[in-house]
Amino acid sequence: MNKLKIIWNAIIPNNPVLIISIGLCSVIAVSNSVQSALLMTFAFAMVQIPSNIIVSAMRKIIPHEIRVPIFVSVIAAFTTIAALLSQAYFNSVYQIIKLYILLVVVNCIIIGRAEAFAYQNGVFDSFLDGIGNTIGYGIVLVAIAIIRELIGKGTLAGIQIMPESYQPMLLMILPPAGFIMIGILVGALETYLKRKEGKK
Repeated sequence: MNKLKIIWNAIIPNNPVLIISIGLCSVIAVSNSVQSALLMTFAFAMVQIPSNIIVSAMRKIIPHEIRVPIFVSVIAAFTTIAALLSQAYFNSVYQIIKLYILLVVVNCIIIGRAEAFAYQNGVFDSFLDGIGNTIGYGIVLVAIAIIRELIGKGTLAGIQIMPESYQPMLLMILPPAGFIMIGILVGALETYLKRKEGKK
């Protein structure tokens, strides 16, 4: 398989959030702030990429019958590392979203990629898949956070952007706005992919 295509497929055609529609819980919960979205993306990367590598490296010695508990154990180890690093270096933001960082251990995207890709492919391809899924997840999360925070609070990463006279639309920082934004992005991406397929 073309190496760049592995990354591209995870970012656009098989985007974990917009196309496969998994991992929505954390996206909805932490996408009302750019800082939270960036920290969540960091934690996701710290778990997804090394977990893919370890699962792929061990795939030939992992008994098929107990593969899922082993996947979860590997993911849990890296989730702990990600949580400790987040707490050490980004504690103020970590305290707001720590529950969702800790729940990365059962994130459908990470377990799904371990099962569907890393367990079936080589280490380098699994590394690239981890990068692609991290980028795909992070782009969606940060894009939604920028819009929600800007409209809902008038700020970006806590910095005031809108003029003082601006009246924030508080609905945008509530969970329903997350679903609305995902719906809009899904529609836009599906339209793009269908037009691209039509040209072929």
